[in-house]
Amino acid sequence: MQAVAQDRMETLDFLAHQAHFPASTDLCANSQQTSNMKFDELGLSDPLLKAITDAGYESPTPIQAEAIPHLLMGRDIVGIAQTGTGKTASFTLPMIEILSTGRARARMPRSLILEPTRELAAQVAENFATYGKNHKLNMALLIGGVSFSDQEEKLNRGVDVLIATPGRLIDHFERGKVLLADIKVLVVDEADRMLDMGFIPDVEKIIKLLPQIRQTAMFSATMPSEIKRLTDSYMMNPRNVQVDAVASAAETVTQGLLRVSGGFAEKRAALRRLINACEVGNAIVFCNRKRDVATLEKSLTSHGFNAAALHGDMHQSERMKTLAKFRDGDIQLLIASDVAARGLDIPNMSHVFNFDVPMQADDYIHRIGRTGRAGKEGHAFTLATRTDEKFLDSVERLLGRPIPPIDAEGLQKGTIKVISKDEAKPAPDGQAEQDTTEPTEEKAPRRRRRSPRSKSADNASTSEETVSVEAVSEADQTKDTSDDKPADRPSRSRGGRKASEGSSRSESSSRPRSRSQNDSVEEIKDGNGKAFGKEEYTPAFLRR
Repeated sequence: MQAVAQDRMETLDFLAHQAHFPASTDLCANSQQTSNMKFDELGLSDPLLKAITDAGYESPTPIQAEAIPHLLMGRDIVGIAQTGTGKTASFTLPMIEILSTGRARARMPRSLILEPTRELAAQVAENFATYGKNHKLNMALLIGGVSFSDQEEKLNRGVDVLIATPGRLIDHFERGKVLLADIKVLVVDEADRMLDMGFIPDVEKIIKLLPQIRQTAMFSATMPSEIKRLTDSYMMNPRNVQVDAVASAAETVTQGLLRVSGGFAEKRAALRRLINACEVGNAIVFCNRKRDVATLEKSLTSHGFNAAALHGDMHQSERMKTLAKFRDGDIQLLIASDVAARGLDIPNMSHVFNFDVPMQADDYIHRIGRTGRAGKEGHAFTLATRTDEKFLDSVERLLGRPIPPIDAEGLQKGTIKVISKDEAKPAPDGQAEQDTTEPTEEKAPRRRRRSPRSKSADNASTSEETVSVEAVSEADQTKDTSDDKPADRPSRSRGGRKASEGSSRSESSSRPRSRSQNDSVEEIKDGNGKAFGKEEYTPAFLRR
């Protein structure tokens, strides 16, 4: 077995030398040389080139120009590129070329593509139908939510290309309906997403069922340590093809951050204003939770927006129907969970709205990658409340820079403007640090605890009574703040006596301001304006 593998590697090295591609180095070093390359220079056949031309493409993207020659030579590759760079075509085109000769046998597919979600699997199937129209290749799609019998019928006829999600493929294998002993090409797409969704054990189980001598390609937007372990364990001397910095946002996407004061209702109002202020062609609105997807979709529909929901709890046929309507333009706003964050290619999408800041920073890159694809201009706007600060900090650390803020005051008037760094007004000296600190975190003087004493001792001295009045006054002030009552209400002592007007005036100068008085906490950190919306109600004792 090792001798066969060694012979294969020597043959590939020879072919690489003949094709003027250095076998000992990565192709990413040649990215500048391949930037002006055409598809007809990649070694593809005329029928495939005609299908590419009919689809409206002339020049390959960098990941396609670098990955296709290696795959045509039978090499294992690891492709790392951000979403929207054409990764799907970079493996579908050479697979069609490789499979153009030969014939599939019943229940023994010749190639396998693993996808993390049903939508991505269906999209890859569409790519094969588009580019393989001049080739007589049979294809089967094994995904959940579809009848087993229909899928088994296709497998029995023999398939050249098998596109599957891990769970459904294992179900068919355990039923004895598919054999994996004749797989010549394996593609693991969106490997980092597989990791996030917990599919890596299933992927390893499937790989162990395949022949050891095969060609393997793994594509991912990032390269976590677990994915690196997979490549080291199951790939033979893979070539690394990386065309962009890992987890970087496309320069064609204009980003913006709108800070919202309040909770779910205020965010919904801010989103409606934001959509109305933008020239939205079609857009995806991302939520972190499936229940919020359904609620937001109903809210937008009730306000006259053309919106539909997409999340994992929907039946597969309903999800596919919704996606088809969105692609055709029958639906303008798609309210979705992260099931739509990776790999979906919607032509000319103008906007992405993050109703929630994603909990995983990498998901932000994938979400906004739905717009600004293939060099076109796109817009990605994110709504954030005070509770999103931790997630927002993670996203901005990944980006290496803060997301430019949106002028909230302009949005109130129906216009939208992203405040650039040059336009940002610097905060006064000593003010910036204060503005980023919530007023409820200002430490008021601690209430003095009194040891049990007799009633006569309570009124023993005027000085002790003054201390008691001040302590209770501060406690009443905290209560007023949490109840949104005026902060200058007369304070009362424990015995019911009113504090003197003189002491109240002297204390008011040292009191921390109430939440309604202190708007600076909701100002954008760079001092670029206040947040959209009203303050949400949260008792003071819950914020300590």
